[in-house]
Amino acid sequence: MAARQAKIRAGTNYRCAPGPLTIIFRMVTPPKLTDEQRKAALAKASAARRARADLKAELRLGTKTLKDVIALADSDAVVGGTKVLAVLESLQGTGKVKARKAMEELKIAEGRKISGLGSKQRASLLKYFSG
Repeated sequence: MAARQAKIRAGTNYRCAPGPLTIIFRMVTPPKLTDEQRKAALAKASAARRARADLKAELRLGTKTLKDVIALADSDAVVGGTKVLAVLESLQGTGKVKARKAMEELKIAEGRKISGLGSKQRASLLKYFSG
């Protein structure tokens, strides 16, 4: 039973035994894009990666603070789409271990993005890293 659930969660093609409740999972094919659409999507993704790298560099240098990033999250889609863990790891004086420990203590999921944080989580992050 656990193996079946693991396969279902993983999104693999899985077909259970034939019967009245046959469940079939199929992978969805990506949409067909024209060359112009593909180039535009690649340029947009590249710009977003560059913006995230710049944000992390500013955090490392101390020109931006965690408070600035959280304030920007709602208005800037690139900042909002950045993972909390990446932002915390980029803060001055914070490494991978301290960032993961903070997220564990504050009960924030590892894959959470800045825009996905609730108001209490934002406040607790600011409090944790203010001192």
